[in-house]
Amino acid sequence: MILGLILCCCMSAVLAGTVEGTTPVPEICRVDVVLSCSYEGEGGLPRAFGGSQHPATLVLRGLSVTNDGTLGDVTNYEIPQKDHSSSAPIIFEASAQLVSIPYADALLHVDCSGEEVSCELSPYSFQQEGNGLCSTSWFLAAIRLSSGISIALLLRGPSCTSQKDEHDVRLHPKLKIPMSKEGTLLTTVEFQSSSNNTSLRTRLGSSITLDCRFALAPSFLLSSLEWRRQHRGSGRSLFQYHVGNEDTTVQPKFHVDVEQLLGNGDASLTLQEATVDDEGMYICLVSTAQHQIQHNIQLLVAEPPRVRMFPTEVSFERDETITLTCNIAGYYPLDISVSWTQKSPEDEVEISLSNTRFSSHRQSRDGTYSIASYLSISSATVQAPATYTCHVSHVALEAPISISTHLKAPEHTESEGLVGGAIATAIFITVLFIVLRRKRAAEPKPEQLLTASE
Repeated sequence: MILGLILCCCMSAVLAGTVEGTTPVPEICRVDVVLSCSYEGEGGLPRAFGGSQHPATLVLRGLSVTNDGTLGDVTNYEIPQKDHSSSAPIIFEASAQLVSIPYADALLHVDCSGEEVSCELSPYSFQQEGNGLCSTSWFLAAIRLSSGISIALLLRGPSCTSQKDEHDVRLHPKLKIPMSKEGTLLTTVEFQSSSNNTSLRTRLGSSITLDCRFALAPSFLLSSLEWRRQHRGSGRSLFQYHVGNEDTTVQPKFHVDVEQLLGNGDASLTLQEATVDDEGMYICLVSTAQHQIQHNIQLLVAEPPRVRMFPTEVSFERDETITLTCNIAGYYPLDISVSWTQKSPEDEVEISLSNTRFSSHRQSRDGTYSIASYLSISSATVQAPATYTCHVSHVALEAPISISTHLKAPEHTESEGLVGGAIATAIFITVLFIVLRRKRAAEPKPEQLLTASE
């Protein structure tokens, strides 16, 4: 969390002196950024070895940022009045003159953008340079933004070179190392490494670049770079480069531009044609002769499913049961959600169905999975027309996939009409024949009429 950005970064832009039709050139200015941190470890001991957590403040002095006209008046950070309580934060003043700090603009405007910042300070190692009170301590600052940006800063701790005598050195009450008259720890950034994302997702067969960059103070030289992949308890080296050694160890499908590495500190790793076997934690290890900083980047492979429904349209011709099939194929990872709904014209909303069945998961050679979901409908329990929909949710989908099939209302076919008409005609003719026959039987015969006349 930002304690205080010493600039009003949320002001509306004021572009004084601009000429219509021209674009003002943003100026670069130096500002102080103050971060609320925690110090992990006490007395030089990491927390895991009996140390503790203590509030701390990191003051990044002189960060270069772009002033596009939205910045207010620049004011330097002022050390607060001395707080002698045991809960007072440890204040680290870090000069950024020797090494440029990446994403300084993001740190400056983090409150305005709604991002969250975590900051942890810890002793870099147990060993110190030199002897006695004037030994040099090293600290590591790990800064992470909720957008995925991570920054690691190696800080050279305070020394007593400005004191005339070691007996004049004022020690910090908690860390027992030299502090300034104001009670702060004066440090300088000597080595920084950064990455623009701590977690990435890629599709099968695609290429992706894992970002890792660094910068060193003039007194430091790059010694080596290594990329490793850690997954399910096993590790593997993917790329190794040692300065001065022409032999570079690299696994197929992976690439680091050595020219960019040596030229501008770009240690990024490119992966080509990703497969499910490329998932894991990728570790970028940048080393000098004395120090090493690493960045961890989680790479996930996610392939969206293909969904098909059949049949796409059905109708009941007689008393029967029909099974609808929703085929889901080609997805990764395994977790997937499938549900069914029903909706008839009189329903205002879809009705969830639970009488579904599933096949077992099947895995193909490329590592993706397939499954089928079944829904049985019976003419004895359902009423047409109706729409049945299969809904599929998966981590690789921005929105669920929904595919429907339609149950048509029963219709009389032309053949059924002809048969019915023929039966009706036959009945009519039969009845007419019987009536006429009975009528003829009731009429007197000619011989009977002649005898009656005599």
